[in-house]
Amino acid sequence: MSRSAHPAGPRHADVLPEGHYSPPPADLNALDEKVWSRTVRREDDGVVSVGGIEVTKLAEEFGTPAYFLDEEDFRARCRAWAHAFGPDADVFYAGKAFLSKAVVKWLKEEGLNVDVCSGGELSTALAAGMPADRIAFHGNNKSEGEIRRAVEAGVGRIVLDSFQEIARVAHIARELGVRQPVQIRVTVGVEAHTHEFIATAHEDQKFGIAVADGSAAEAVRRALGHDSLELLGVHSHIGSQIFDMAGFEVSAKRVVRLLAAVRDEHGVELPEIDLGGGLGIAYTSNDDPREPHEIAKALTEIVARECESAGLRAPRISVEPGRAIVGPTAFTLYEVGTIKPLEGLRTYVSVDGGMSDNIRTALYDAEYSIALVSRTSDAEPMLVRVVGKHCESGDIVVKDAFLPADLAPGDLLAVPATGAYCRSMASNYNHALRPPVVAVRDGQARVIVRRETEEDLLRLDLG
Repeated sequence: MSRSAHPAGPRHADVLPEGHYSPPPADLNALDEKVWSRTVRREDDGVVSVGGIEVTKLAEEFGTPAYFLDEEDFRARCRAWAHAFGPDADVFYAGKAFLSKAVVKWLKEEGLNVDVCSGGELSTALAAGMPADRIAFHGNNKSEGEIRRAVEAGVGRIVLDSFQEIARVAHIARELGVRQPVQIRVTVGVEAHTHEFIATAHEDQKFGIAVADGSAAEAVRRALGHDSLELLGVHSHIGSQIFDMAGFEVSAKRVVRLLAAVRDEHGVELPEIDLGGGLGIAYTSNDDPREPHEIAKALTEIVARECESAGLRAPRISVEPGRAIVGPTAFTLYEVGTIKPLEGLRTYVSVDGGMSDNIRTALYDAEYSIALVSRTSDAEPMLVRVVGKHCESGDIVVKDAFLPADLAPGDLLAVPATGAYCRSMASNYNHALRPPVVAVRDGQARVIVRRETEEDLLRLDLG
């Protein structure tokens, strides 16, 4: 499959047709390092470990289902992104992928910034000690309370998403006697090779202000007209889980063309371009993601070339990797409950989690890998569908996979690459308890987000 192949399904990408699955791997016990975090390995006794701790011990201490986050891997990916773009660019971690106070502290220590898109994410970032000037605030419908809190805190930028928001932020900043740094999010008309629900730069969707009809130029004019706003530049995010750089090239061309028009009309060269995030990761062995240094080289060359052609000084570039940093660093650990063979079709394997801890398969038709991690097996491969315990036929964790035919209740299964969006989008469907997030590093494990309890659920229910 090509880099443009997308695990969220065939709607926009060149992927295999519905119902197709790859043949079984030559070795069911092998772990493809492409989809597992860097400290994951299968030990001599056959049990998989992360950060030097075997999953059987982790399950015994923390229970299942649970997310286990490889802290060493997370930090290494932060450093790789910071190094790739260097001191003349800004890397903002997209907090929506997964945010906790521990993660914010790691980001701060590794030199990354953070972008948030709600009051709750902003509070988490501030509570964890991230300097406000290293926070960007996104969102298509920020409330006045959220904007006021962001301006009072002194966030480094607010990304404006509508004409109403330009006026709203300008008014609040003026009231507070602040000149608030802002960017304008524009939609550049790029149809990214991704699922319809996570493609965000075509015109028919809720984010941004369109370039094609002149609205973006008008937004720039209005922002420049407010003394309480400091317009840093423009922001363009074309989608999520993207492997093909062609969309970024088209986006950069159209953004630079807008900057040139701003210079010609207003005599101002805006100093920054934020190209968003959305770079893909490997969920399966078929995916082929790019490394940060490849992405940085491609993006900086595209922008430099387009600016030279337009006679503009090269602006400072910002990027916003979220999934690309945290996605590969975690896996979800489940215990097998029931096994139900359907003759001539497949075997259904039910685990103790499901769509409440990973909604992406049901929501986006996303593909994942899975492995038996509590032991090895020499049994023949069997085609399985791994499902959850919820009262929904669409409660699927992994649609088609091969696991050993001797799989039994009590075995532990792990789904890699669940660091992004799984805990963030987790729910209490069927009154399920959201799993904990456990950070593992150098033989030590600690809970960074605790498991919910029934007391937590009942505390919200006022009766």
